[in-house]
Amino acid sequence: MLNRVVLIGRLTRDPELRYTPSGVATCSFTLAVERNYSNSKGEREADFIPIVTWRQIAETCAKYLRKGLLVAVDGRIQVRSYDNNEGRRVYVTEVIAENVRFLEYANKRETQTSDQEQSSDPFVGNGHPIDLSDEDLPF
Repeated sequence: MLNRVVLIGRLTRDPELRYTPSGVATCSFTLAVERNYSNSKGEREADFIPIVTWRQIAETCAKYLRKGLLVAVDGRIQVRSYDNNEGRRVYVTEVIAENVRFLEYANKRETQTSDQEQSSDPFVGNGHPIDLSDEDLPF
């Protein structure tokens, strides 16, 4: 049997980090994923998919992700149910993320500037030519 989901979309809100009573981190956010087709008005529609992460991935997502950023999520679908206050059974379908890839970063320009200032990496140059002489090459 196989239960595998791969999604690419944008966060609809900032992630919410919480901890279980035993101290395990969990982070949830909603991903807007565009459909491959347009509606009758020519507009693209999207599905809004709840994502849940756990432990270290949860803390990393809460720290770096923000509303509007593009991410890729690899995980599995989980359906759970509970009885609400009115005694009705409620079903929740969500994606449990096992891997989250950041396709964009918050404050992209600020991050690039600070990386260049703090990095001793000679290959940081934002696509500009790097000034190397033959003496700098090891071969």
